[in-house]
Amino acid sequence: MDFPLFHLDLFGDRLLMAVIAVIHVIINHALAVGFIPLVVLFEYRGYRESKTNLAEGKKWDDLAYKLMFFAFIVTTSVGAITGVGIWFTAALISPASIGSLIRVFFGAWFTEWIIFVLEVVFIMYYFLTWKKTKDDPVQKWKHIKTGGALGIFSWLTMAIIVGILGFMMDTGAWAESKSFLDGFTNPFYIPQLFFRTPMAFIMAASIILFLTISYTKDDIKFRGKALKNIALWMFLWTPHVLAAGLYYYYKIPRLMEGNVPVAIGTQRFQNWYETILYFLIATIIVSMLTAVWAAFKPKRISKTAAFITIIITFLTLGTFERVREFIRKPYVISEYMYSNQLRVEDYDKYKFDGILKHAIYTSTPQITDANKLEAGENIFGLACSRCHTVSGVNSIVTKFENLLTPNGGDLPKDKIIEYIPVMNAGRYYMPPFPGNNDEIDVLADYIIEMQSNPIKHLGVQNKGVTISPGHAQ
Repeated sequence: MDFPLFHLDLFGDRLLMAVIAVIHVIINHALAVGFIPLVVLFEYRGYRESKTNLAEGKKWDDLAYKLMFFAFIVTTSVGAITGVGIWFTAALISPASIGSLIRVFFGAWFTEWIIFVLEVVFIMYYFLTWKKTKDDPVQKWKHIKTGGALGIFSWLTMAIIVGILGFMMDTGAWAESKSFLDGFTNPFYIPQLFFRTPMAFIMAASIILFLTISYTKDDIKFRGKALKNIALWMFLWTPHVLAAGLYYYYKIPRLMEGNVPVAIGTQRFQNWYETILYFLIATIIVSMLTAVWAAFKPKRISKTAAFITIIITFLTLGTFERVREFIRKPYVISEYMYSNQLRVEDYDKYKFDGILKHAIYTSTPQITDANKLEAGENIFGLACSRCHTVSGVNSIVTKFENLLTPNGGDLPKDKIIEYIPVMNAGRYYMPPFPGNNDEIDVLADYIIEMQSNPIKHLGVQNKGVTISPGHAQ
């Protein structure tokens, strides 16, 4: 209500955020949080071996450098772009929610940005000074400690962000206390952090396994040694993934108790709930089998096996991310703000006065006979466009056609008007409609018009900003 609304009517706003966020999370977990510790361990192995066998030590150091080169290129390009992209995208499509999170967690985000800057400094220094330190044991040891610091800072950035992500799922005691500490140490903080940490290590190990097979194809004997170390790492962390994953898995139903009031919602959630368990089990089985193969048959393991492990672990994390997004609905911040960017506490006045009266950026502060269609479009933008499009991905027209006219035909206005006020009773993941009866009526007219004459709903990036006369002072 307080911000002009950006909108993509073909792909939808949430798909834009999902694509950028998933890419960034995978890179962050697999190539930063989980990757750096294993690279540092390889470098340390080279440092230690060099004391008795210089040639062997060089092999370990060269492998660690090649692995770090890959991580450096990806994290400082795609990782950096998507990291900044998340901020830009969140500010565009969810300005109210990101603003609220900044107010609650300003100190946490300020700290995270300091740590992030230090992480960038350390990764630049760690990679760019590698070759300068390889022949000096004293400098090499300092370089290894720099890598260790880089690994710690990479994990700390995740540890801070996870607190905010958990808050969006369950605000916990913050709802009463409004305390930063209560918000940050929400009920989902520890389960998420405990799961993401070992999961990042396993994801990284699968990538390093794949790369090591490629990098050591001309030295089968050394490949065996390297793969056994990777296998040991996977043996170490896979049980932690299982334990933490089950802890997270069984934590979810408690949160869902207040969010699943009807059978249709329960059934839809149950499908996702079972899927994450299947992926978790698949990750454990595939990781352990790959680790056994790498440890006992390093000469025969193929890149295909390693690649399958990468895919399975990535899909598992992606499924957990999807569930995380799903179970917090209809909220973007649990019990505080709905996914349409409207605060729960403001709904009473919106239902009494209508949302147009309180909207700063609208061309129709009041509904008249002359502006009904325009008012309906504005209401769609304010109440529906954060999740829906007119005729693109997750089209509101298609949703009503599937619901009311599955065999084809024109949408009946009376059925739309009957359904909108109670839609959240049957689809718990949707927020209640925030407006009054007059606004429901013109929204129904707009949906019917879009069925017969579909026109893209344009965001402010296309049509410009219009300020309501009542807020123009």
